[in-house]
Amino acid sequence: MALVDMVMPKMGESIVECTIISWLKQPGDRIEADDSILEVATDKVDTEVPSSHAGILKEILVKDGDVVAIGSPVARIEVEGNAEDLPASPTPDSPPFGETDEQDVASVAAKLEDDLSQISSRNPEIRTDAETSVAENNRFYSPLVLSIVKAEGISQAELASIKGTGAENRITKNDILAYVEKRKSEPVSTGSSFPKAASITGQNDIIQMDRMRKMIAERMVESKRIAPHVSSFVETDMTVLVQWRERNKKAFQQQYGENITYTPLLIEAVVKAIRDFPMINVSVDGDTIIVKKAINIGMAVALPSGNLIVPVIHNADQYNLVGLTRKVNDLSRRARENKLTADDLANGTYTVSNIGTFGNVMGTPIIVQPQVAIMAFGAIEKKPAVIETPQGDLIGVRQKMFISHSYDHRVVDGSLGGQFVKRVSDYLEGFDPDRKIV
Repeated sequence: MALVDMVMPKMGESIVECTIISWLKQPGDRIEADDSILEVATDKVDTEVPSSHAGILKEILVKDGDVVAIGSPVARIEVEGNAEDLPASPTPDSPPFGETDEQDVASVAAKLEDDLSQISSRNPEIRTDAETSVAENNRFYSPLVLSIVKAEGISQAELASIKGTGAENRITKNDILAYVEKRKSEPVSTGSSFPKAASITGQNDIIQMDRMRKMIAERMVESKRIAPHVSSFVETDMTVLVQWRERNKKAFQQQYGENITYTPLLIEAVVKAIRDFPMINVSVDGDTIIVKKAINIGMAVALPSGNLIVPVIHNADQYNLVGLTRKVNDLSRRARENKLTADDLANGTYTVSNIGTFGNVMGTPIIVQPQVAIMAFGAIEKKPAVIETPQGDLIGVRQKMFISHSYDHRVVDGSLGGQFVKRVSDYLEGFDPDRKIV
């Protein structure tokens, strides 16, 4: 047996330190390589850190709230074999966690498959697919948890009452199994799960902001202070694009293994428009304007906690529609699972927000600094519209969507801001109905 130090792995090009949020394992716990062992926060993202070795967690070297430099020891793990024969812990020059080789992926997949098979053997009705899901109360649950819920007949009210021990208070496999065991011997409680906050007067609840909400609040106020926001709006006819997606989404999924949403199609149009109007892809530094050559599209993602995060598709102009779809789906999934790295959030040059997923028709989003513009896409709705034909004007039913464009009036005038959003609309309205799914 040997003791090895686990060090804080690299989490992004500009990240030199992070803050310990909480330990997910305790001394004496058996851990496997790549098991999440602690949760940390940087100025960009909160995320879980995987163990560098398999063995017994013998000692925790840093406590909650400590600020730790990248490459510093955070724990000691007792492993089998001699220390000199073991692979070294990740160093500041190692790839950031989240970037694993094929062997690592296979190891994680095998462990997940083993877990699923054990649960399935207890109850053959339990599904063991590994896609992520969101339950009705907008709290995140894995498909494994939802399968156990279904097999055990657990109601939504019961599910909401279970306290989760995972990141963002998510319910883990062990949480739901422990509840099932407890449920067999105790009466079921169907009361509300919402935490009761402290009330001074008996009339108001006081809820403390979490770290991410504080960060969002500070950045939104700062953005409004820095940039005079102006907004322009365009109503877009999405009929052809909607019909194309309806015809091709099943074949797209079968051919590429991905569900194609509207988001990659919208981003594709934005990228084309940025090529036409490069002065929208800039930032401001004092009295200078920095024109960005890379087109890095941030996409706002709503988290199960109610917070918002903006992962970035770097070099979005280098992807075809299949590549954009894969990036959108991957970043959305990892955002909801708290698996984003700091690099996933860095260096955005323009941001989009698909508020139509919430049923909103339009909005005036706040610019992500130091960018100078942001676009919001509203819900697509059927509306009566005038259709021009060679035989004359007709009234027909069309699929319509509002696009909202907020921009920094220090450097983006109404002409540029308005032309840009109109160009995005033109690309969407001019969508090729005979386009191949590539």
